Amino acid sequence: MACRDVEKGRAAVEAIRLQGLSADVRVMRLDLASLRSVREFAAAFTKEYSRLDVLIENAGVSTGSRRVTADGFEMDLGVNHLGHFLLTELLLPTLKASAPSRIVVVSSSVHSRARIDFDDLQGERSWSVMGSYGQSKLANMLFVRALSKRLDGSGVVVNAVHPGVIASELARDFPAPFRLLARVFFKSTEKGARTSLYLATSPEVASVSGKYFANSKKALPGASALDDAVAQRLWVESERLVGSAETPRP
Repeated sequence: MACRDVEKGRAAVEAIRLQGLSADVRVMRLDLASLRSVREFAAAFTKEYSRLDVLIENAGVSTGSRRVTADGFEMDLGVNHLGHFLLTELLLPTLKASAPSRIVVVSSSVHSRARIDFDDLQGERSWSVMGSYGQSKLANMLFVRALSKRLDGSGVVVNAVHPGVIASELARDFPAPFRLLARVFFKSTEKGARTSLYLATSPEVASVSGKYFANSKKALPGASALDDAVAQRLWVESERLVGSAETPRP
């Protein structure tokens, strides 16, 4: 379990143990709002483990006002896309060595109403809650599309997920009435995890790659998520922003 908050991670491990489930769970620190933390985690993981069968990229943030990461990226884009982008690149050699293996990227249906604003990618001139979050979720979708093409023939598959609208801590920065409504009307985290677990474990999708799933079924992505030219441009820009696996960002 790669967690920003290690103490919460340890509490989750204890809850798993108390339910009589596997106790063979380890917590490692990973803060996707820091490229340094991403690199430190990847280095520690690959030093200790020679296999990685499934990588579920589940971290997400949506801020109530514009904030930036440790590296100066707009927070939603930095955590939801750029942190995962670098993490995947650093772990790909291990995933390929463990093939057949899988990557699951948690996106959202809001991607279909978003666009990538390359002229203001960091929201410095214009920022809104849904504009920023939607752009980051579209970035997830375009990342999956571009990565699946690059992984063709490698034995590693990658797919995107819409988990549903979940009563998680994603909206922790939002007003209390909204958080109350979320607890009452949104899906539970257990139900929200089902499609990710389906893609991580089901033999039915062992060779499926580059697709979008909701409710454990293939879904139709928004037209903006199918634009290969935008996906390639975003890939190049993401590499420029985070640096390569061999060359850290200055």
